[in-house]
Order: sequence, then structure tokens, then C-alpha cells
Amino acid sequence: MWCSVTTLNSVGIEFAKGHGTQNDFVVLPDAEGKLELTDDRVRALCDRNRGLGADGVLRVVRSEHVVDAPEGTEAEWFMDYRNADGSIAEMCGNGVRVFANYLVHKKLAKPGGFLVGTRAGDKPVVVNEDGTVTIDMGPARIVGESTATVAGRAFHGIAVDVGNPHLVCVTDVEIADLDLTVPPGHDPVVFPHGVNVEFISQLSDSELRMRVHERGVGETRSCGTGTVAAAAAFLHRAGRASGQLLVNIPGGQVCVSIGEDTSTLTGPAVLVAEGTLSDSWWLAG
Repeated sequence: MWCSVTTLNSVGIEFAKGHGTQNDFVVLPDAEGKLELTDDRVRALCDRNRGLGADGVLRVVRSEHVVDAPEGTEAEWFMDYRNADGSIAEMCGNGVRVFANYLVHKKLAKPGGFLVGTRAGDKPVVVNEDGTVTIDMGPARIVGESTATVAGRAFHGIAVDVGNPHLVCVTDVEIADLDLTVPPGHDPVVFPHGVNVEFISQLSDSELRMRVHERGVGETRSCGTGTVAAAAAFLHRAGRASGQLLVNIPGGQVCVSIGEDTSTLTGPAVLVAEGTLSDSWWLAG
């Protein structure tokens, strides 16, 4: 099996590769939803040895062709997001930024503001002139407390719903020393469908450092919804309902604003390659 980076008019399956603060994705244009995107194919695409390598796959499809799109979606284009293990996720903040940048790059949307459809609802985005993308992420809801365990050590966490589940652990432990090569333990009663776990340390009243283990993927260089969850949990812990924070992740830095009714995430989105997958590779997947 092989894949080639060639011109987009070659025979094969079109793709693009992009990242948001080094959280990377394979983008598959599929306007009418005709590609058979099996779990095996997603895993092969995301494998960094036998595929293109990515944390997930973003399928670009018109909302009318997505059978499980939320009722009442008004977005023309829907981000059909798959984790690296093939599982479907409700939302991905970094993915939305890359997706929005791709739409503008391919002239499927005009620069400025428009909607992106997700399984967590339509997300208003603004593609800025400086290469960043701002997303209205909707409300970040504090939904309880729980614990995560790493190497037998328990960390208290705040549960946050950002359209997908998060457990944010604020800690004085040096987060660089945590072993996130395996999923942190969590309470399956609280999180029956798994959970994204963030570990954060405070740098100042307005700046955090974060590492994250994403369900279905592993540790990633960044997680957009995770940075929003981290900011919301930190502010909640400080008794604040709103505020703006810089969040540093291994892949860079984003700005998160938390309000009482909604939240926004601003950060870079980069397209790094376009090409085609060979038909033989796709059919073998």
C-alpha cells in the first residue's frame, strides 16, 4: 500500500493535512457523503507509520447528507469528525479551526464569519486576516466533580461539558512529569462514554499550562475543547463566572474567553499539504 502527494487532479481520493496548535488532522472533501469512511480506514489514515498520520479525520460534507446531524442545523458544511481510533466525536475545537480555514482556502466559504455544523450544534466561526480562527464554542457547563488517576495517584477534577465530556484537574504537581502514555483512570459511572482529561497548572491569574489525554486518541499536542474546559474549570475554582485566559499547550498557545452564556476560542489554523490517496491504498483500508 502507498499514498502519494501529487496534484489534486490525479486519480484517487483527495485529502489535505492541517493542524491547529499541532493537533493535526486529515481533511477529506466529500460534499455528498459518498465515501465509505470505515473505522479501519480512519485508523489507517491516522497511523503515523502506514498512513498519513493524524490525531483525527475531518470529513467535509454538506449538512444535508449527514444522517445524524442535529435537527435544525443551518450550516451548509458539516464537520464529520472521527478520532484516530475511528470513533465519532461530538466536537473538536482545533478541528473546527482547521475545517473553517480549509473551506475558505477552497472557496467553499468566504473569509469572515460563517457557520460550521458539528454534532454539538452549529458553531459560528470567524476566519481572521492574521491566520487565526475564532470559534463561538457555546457554553462551557460545569457539571460536577470526579477524579482521574495516573500511575496510581488520584487527582481531583472538575467535570465540564463543552459539547463533549472533560475532566479538568488543577494541580501543583509538575504536569511535565505525568505519564500520559496510557489513558488516565476515570469513573465509568460519571463518564460512561469515556472522557478527555486535562491537567493544568497556573502560571498567573491570566495564563495556564495544560496537557491533555483525549479519549480515542491518546495524548495530543493540543485540544481545543480541552482548553475551553480548562479555562472554565479554573475560573469556576476561583469563584469567577467569566474571564479571558491564555492557555499554553505543547503545540502552542490559544486565547479562551469564558462568558456566562458562551465561550470563544481563538488560535492558529494551518494547512500544510494537499494531495491524493491512491485508490489501491483506500480499497485496502
